[in-house]
Amino acid sequence: METTGSSGQPERIVAIPLRHPVRNVVAVVIILIVVLFVVDAAFFRPAYDWPAVGKYIFDVRVSQAALVTIELTVLAMVGAIVLGTLLAVMRLSPNPVLKSVAWAYLWIFRGTPVYVQLVFWGLLATIYKTISVGVPFSSDVLFSWTTQDAISVFWLAVIGLALNEAAYMAEIVRAGMLSVDPGQSEASTALGMSWSQTMRRIIIPQSMRVIIPPTGNEVISMLKTTSLVTAVPLSTDLYTRTRDISAETFNPIPLLIVASIWYLFFTSLLMIGQYFLERRFARGSRFVDVGPGAENPTVLVGATPTAPIAAQPGTSTEGRSS
Repeated sequence: METTGSSGQPERIVAIPLRHPVRNVVAVVIILIVVLFVVDAAFFRPAYDWPAVGKYIFDVRVSQAALVTIELTVLAMVGAIVLGTLLAVMRLSPNPVLKSVAWAYLWIFRGTPVYVQLVFWGLLATIYKTISVGVPFSSDVLFSWTTQDAISVFWLAVIGLALNEAAYMAEIVRAGMLSVDPGQSEASTALGMSWSQTMRRIIIPQSMRVIIPPTGNEVISMLKTTSLVTAVPLSTDLYTRTRDISAETFNPIPLLIVASIWYLFFTSLLMIGQYFLERRFARGSRFVDVGPGAENPTVLVGATPTAPIAAQPGTSTEGRSS
């Protein structure tokens, strides 16, 4: 039976949370297992060789290789985002030629392993020995370079990673564009906008909230994929450099731990940046307070919180919502 207080209002019900003894026991067991693993690795496994980890973690060769890995990640992702956006627009284009070209690109680069693609880029100087600029369909050559001198191994790695990632970014961008309500396109057409203006000013800005989270995942994935550039072959990235050092010291495990620590450090920074970027592009979704005393605010997607409507003198606010 409901009781009332002195003010005539129903008394607040004090809810007692359910106890979960099994869940607490499982949590304690998991924590103990983790602690035992850490203690065992720290004191009873000499193969980890923690002094060697401390010696090489800030080694100049390792830190320089970490910088090269970041450069590869940033440059490859910038190229992949630009090319992926272009491919996504081509796939959504009413032009059948553009749609076919984009589909063929995705079919090739998503259908073959990235390691195989990087090996092909490493053999570019073997396939095309020279790069020449001249008059088409004639023997007149204005400029000519050897491929090996024209494109360095570093840029071959960037190109290979960017072209592969662009195929996946194209699908992410296309999914974001398709998430925008079709009425937006109809409204822009009614306003006299062209198809390119609609994409540039209406569709792409609104699709960013859907595009950002998987793009952040792809950036983290690209950071780890740079360990495959040894196929080009590029030997100045983080993984390859630590592998070469371990080949000199005949002690691979500490160098693997060193590389893992650097990868985890960069991944943590990228996850933090992704979090704040998602918050920025999701600022259209807010919890809207429905009034004083509300225990659970209402979620209105795309709504902007507004101040309560002030009552005018001589008017009644009964039945009016803020």
